Amino acid sequence: MSRTLYVRQRAREDLVMLSRDGIVAATISLIEREGADAVSMRRIAGELGVGVMSLYNHVPNKSALLDAVAEAVLSRIEFTDDPSAHWTERVRMQARAFRQIAHDFPRCTMVVVSRQLRSTAGLLPVERALATLRDAGFDGRQAVRMLRVFIAYVVGSLLREVGVTPTFAPMRPDVSVAEVDPALFPLVGEFAPDLMACDHEEEFDFGLELLVQAMAVRAEQAAGHEGPHRL
Repeated sequence: MSRTLYVRQRAREDLVMLSRDGIVAATISLIEREGADAVSMRRIAGELGVGVMSLYNHVPNKSALLDAVAEAVLSRIEFTDDPSAHWTERVRMQARAFRQIAHDFPRCTMVVVSRQLRSTAGLLPVERALATLRDAGFDGRQAVRMLRVFIAYVVGSLLREVGVTPTFAPMRPDVSVAEVDPALFPLVGEFAPDLMACDHEEEFDFGLELLVQAMAVRAEQAAGHEGPHRL
């Protein structure tokens, strides 16, 4: 078989085997192993064992591929939103649902928060969150700002949990508290047992409850004043 015929046959085989979903799944797997910086069209083609040009029949470029990754991850969020529940409980449910997907796909979550998504999968979680906040009585500006605060909290908690930002994370077992000068850091020494322990689930719920309570106070203040209440 001539080289030209071989290349054409391989291209046809690639088209048969490939799908957009398969390409996105391979990209998600690579990101979770090595991070988003490892992604390139050539690298993904290598992961799938196909020619790089065959990818362009399904995704036009790397940017579109990363958008597809973000949308695929967001589409896996399992909302258990109950419209009949109080808005504070709905906020808790939505925050925990986002945390779960962030916990399952920590590196891909960084891709999610870095993309401007306009698809149904990308906008549905945003729409649900804004609807909940609007039902609570917040105006558009307030709702958007609160949504951003919650996303920042969930992502920040995730980064600490996976060890990307170790400040105020539990002390490593190889770090001896005895090495801390008690004269300079008396409270660090006193609170050492608490600093060394961390239940990530409890820590997340603790912070979430603080945010929800602060939102409830804002809602009460807004309801008690005429005109829009500025955050």
